[in-house]
Amino acid sequence: MIELRDVTVRQGAFALDGATLAVGRGQYGVVLGAAGAGKTTLLEAVAGLRPLVRGTVLLDGDDVTALPPERRHVGMVYQRSLLFPHLDVRRNVAYGARGRSIDEAVERTGIAALLGRDVRTLSGGESQLVALARALASGPRVLLLDEPFAALDPPRRAAMRRTMRAWQRERGLTVLHVTHDVNEAALLADTLAVLDAGHVLQHGPATEVFSRPRSGRVAELVGAENVLAGIASTESDGMIVLRAGPLTIHATGERMEGPAHAVIGADEIVLSRSAPASSARNSFPARVIALGASGSLVRVELDVDGTPLVAAVTRGAVRELALAAGAAIHVSFKATAVRIC
Repeated sequence: MIELRDVTVRQGAFALDGATLAVGRGQYGVVLGAAGAGKTTLLEAVAGLRPLVRGTVLLDGDDVTALPPERRHVGMVYQRSLLFPHLDVRRNVAYGARGRSIDEAVERTGIAALLGRDVRTLSGGESQLVALARALASGPRVLLLDEPFAALDPPRRAAMRRTMRAWQRERGLTVLHVTHDVNEAALLADTLAVLDAGHVLQHGPATEVFSRPRSGRVAELVGAENVLAGIASTESDGMIVLRAGPLTIHATGERMEGPAHAVIGADEIVLSRSAPASSARNSFPARVIALGASGSLVRVELDVDGTPLVAAVTRGAVRELALAAGAAIHVSFKATAVRIC
């Protein structure tokens, strides 16, 4: 397992401040954050490459805070591959490798055709695959991944996510992977930490962090498109009301008073040509601003009395409702679809 307790690292004007998180033995942990959040610094603290101002790093229950990197038995892959330029691909992969793990790592990463190459002739994506193979072949007890698929084209990126997850599960490997990609985090994470400006804002089981963000900022970082700030109050019937500018939004949940955020999933918003005869407590006239493809769905940008919202609907719904920029439409969503934080 990997555990950080109140870890603080200073790097010039930047500080990773009081980071606390845990990844269980054999789990795939992901740290999600924007550029400059401190993701690489956090990994380097685990690897022993950055001295701590305070705090504790534990690996498999052992306090390794005072140990040098070479005694921590971790593998690390940076966004920049950092291959040894004086070694060819084969010898890069073999560096620190254990037993037959070289052949397995080469096969899984698909780099057999590159083995005789000078690493200086490799493309960015090829270099990254070699770096991944080298890390896997070393058989580490903990694997640290710093945006490891960023240099790969989309098909290879998807394939390597599957490969890495399968390798991790088969070997019970503990992984800590940092990324700015929400979809990547959702696909890979057993446990998720959200990092912003050097602070861990929330961490825990990935499903919980995605479904129950503790703040508006966490909601934004985990990909929620509709995050509305306002003032919340609890009505006599127990319903929560959040007044966000001209909108009054009804929600369910625990009692809430004061500044808060309403988080509404784009797929929870229902569009219709007229006010629906449904039980939805939230219903507003709106205007379509723009439409854009989002995988199998269509992302519909809306103006609701000056407040922007985004709905995700099927292509069939776009045709049936004749959605186009400037169209008048009606927006509705249930109180149970609103998360107040």
